[in-house]
Amino acid sequence: MIEKLVLASGNQGKLREFSQLFANKNIQVIPQSEFDTIEAEETGLSFVENAILKARNACKFSGLPALADDSGLEVDALKGAPGIYSARYAADEHGQTSDEANYLKLLDALQGVPTEQRTARFQCVLVYMRHEHDPTPQVFQGHWEGQILAEPSGVEGFGYDPVFLVPSENCSSAELSKDKKNALSHRGQAIQELLKNWRP
Repeated sequence: MIEKLVLASGNQGKLREFSQLFANKNIQVIPQSEFDTIEAEETGLSFVENAILKARNACKFSGLPALADDSGLEVDALKGAPGIYSARYAADEHGQTSDEANYLKLLDALQGVPTEQRTARFQCVLVYMRHEHDPTPQVFQGHWEGQILAEPSGVEGFGYDPVFLVPSENCSSAELSKDKKNALSHRGQAIQELLKNWRP
């Protein structure tokens, strides 16, 4: 029997990554959009708080177990920004932005910062909830150390991938194959934690 999980996200990039990562586990990942879900307001002040809000909301609308991911990029030279605001870093007054607008704003903020001070990491927190009132959400975390490039490179991935240098591979995250990225990334690490310790 295929286990069904609702992914508390409308992000197509995340849906693709989670579907690939769970494919060999007989788990079908369904986007919350299939249940006319109203997006949760991300009012938390940490990745964990926001992931719990999103998971609970997806359980409520779908009636199924839900997995929520809250992730973002922390840049040391910017005191940890954009952090929990990574997805909406360059948002206009209507809350609209794009991956490109976000990473271009980041590059602008880092102009003049020397290479050795452009250290950064992706953080990912996954929260699994069995139902809306689950008193013990399961929390899994991963992080991925790197640096911010001076200009974008590569066309794979999404988000800040084109400007995130992966030192061990000497290329951007957007230049990695999907399998390589899944093996190295913050999300891949958090999912490995989940698969080792998950109690469905």
